[in-house]
Amino acid sequence: MFFKKFFYKKINSTNDMAIKKIKENFKAGIIVTSEQKVGRGQHGRKWISQKGNLLVSIFFKINKRISLKKITTKNCFIVKNLLTEQIKRKVTIKLPNDLLLNKKKICGILQEIIFFDGNKYIIIGIGINLVKNPIIKNYQITNILSETGIKIPTLKLVKAIEKKYKNKIKQFA
Repeated sequence: MFFKKFFYKKINSTNDMAIKKIKENFKAGIIVTSEQKVGRGQHGRKWISQKGNLLVSIFFKINKRISLKKITTKNCFIVKNLLTEQIKRKVTIKLPNDLLLNKKKICGILQEIIFFDGNKYIIIGIGINLVKNPIIKNYQITNILSETGIKIPTLKLVKAIEKKYKNKIKQFA
């Protein structure tokens, strides 16, 4: 599968842009931005997007029978394994869709399913705190640089995400 890559300096939301690209008849793609104005988290919460972190959405067609719960689990394991490989540290999953490093959130994953032109698409929004993190009262959040001293280039992670999903795409078909 070929993922068309789209890079932006600043957009409202990578998931919203993925929806737009699907409606422009792109079958699979990766949306990357440096900044989001209105990033979304789970249950309509705001995702605080900070420059220097990875803000990406990947989208592609999926089987009409696969459940969102299975998709969520698959995506958490794909991104968890990817980050573990990159930082050589234990990353854990906090259900349903957060990834933790040292018991602090470093990543949120937001899945959306849309139907367009008789096809079912999955959009996987991934926000990884690479170098900065918001401060949220009563919630442990961190970033990879602070916890490990490792600065991962965003382009390197985008390529790794693309490779992981190319290898795992059959699980969604």
